[in-house]
Amino acid sequence: MSGQRIKFYQTGSFAVGNRLLKPEQRTVQSDAGRTNSLTTGHRACQGCGEALGARYVLDAVMRATGNRAVTVNATGCLEVFSTPFPESSWRVPWLHSLFGNAPAVATGVAAALKAKGRTDVRVVGQGGDGGTVDIGLACLSGMFERNDDVLYVCYDNGGYMNTGVQRSGATPHGAVTTTTPAGNSFGQGKNLPLIAMAHRIPYVATATVADLRDLEYKAARAMEFHGARYLHVLVPCPLGWRTASDKTVSVARMAVESGFFPVFEAIDGEVTEVTPIRRPRPVADYLSLQGRFGETPAADVVSRLQAEADRNIRSFGLVVE
Repeated sequence: MSGQRIKFYQTGSFAVGNRLLKPEQRTVQSDAGRTNSLTTGHRACQGCGEALGARYVLDAVMRATGNRAVTVNATGCLEVFSTPFPESSWRVPWLHSLFGNAPAVATGVAAALKAKGRTDVRVVGQGGDGGTVDIGLACLSGMFERNDDVLYVCYDNGGYMNTGVQRSGATPHGAVTTTTPAGNSFGQGKNLPLIAMAHRIPYVATATVADLRDLEYKAARAMEFHGARYLHVLVPCPLGWRTASDKTVSVARMAVESGFFPVFEAIDGEVTEVTPIRRPRPVADYLSLQGRFGETPAADVVSRLQAEADRNIRSFGLVVE
């Protein structure tokens, strides 16, 4: 089993949570001494899934490495809202790269550290889906192929959100963006976790901001490996997805429970663990939480996305009888 799953039971009050667990079982976020890698004062939208995801990932990485990690950040939402000159919300060593070359810059940092004999410092590259599945794909593939010692994290919010919600290669079919006002009519999009697995790199995983323990576990687990690693995190965007700002976690959870976003781990190109679904929810329920598919999603869109979810459920064996 990947990580230790914790089941919470209500015991007569609403007093359930981390404080009932042993200290070693509690989340990094519950630790008052956490790094707080992305701290207050940034300018993310209310309910931003990417802000949550980045903080969860980097706090877990910093704990796993003893606060010895360097971060390279692609241009995009995360960079724009966290570092309006001359301010910064980062409390970790942090470099800003161009939109498409964060994997290459991270590779260079790792090479420089190796040349200086600094094997104690680890490197994390990160970016949104636009900088990862589109603009930065060539650099990322090269990083994978060379097996450079970098963990690359993609925060997938399904579009170029900070520049006005344009379509990316990760935008779902049928979703309305400013460049697809009638709904995204392009193909299947790009499944980066599967592309990463095809490179047979040491570690690939997917996660969402809806499962903090799973996300923290996978960020820390990735640091146990050397060589190229890839973590793909689903981070709903209230602005682009047209969701209520207090529904970010709920929407991410529904993506998993419908099978639309499979959560798994893979080592050396082979799936080793999946997060099972007890009772799959219809994809229509997931779409109904979002305004980007229209007030009533078209039947052909629902049918097509349901078929994708069904394929995920079959391919990854998500439903346990």
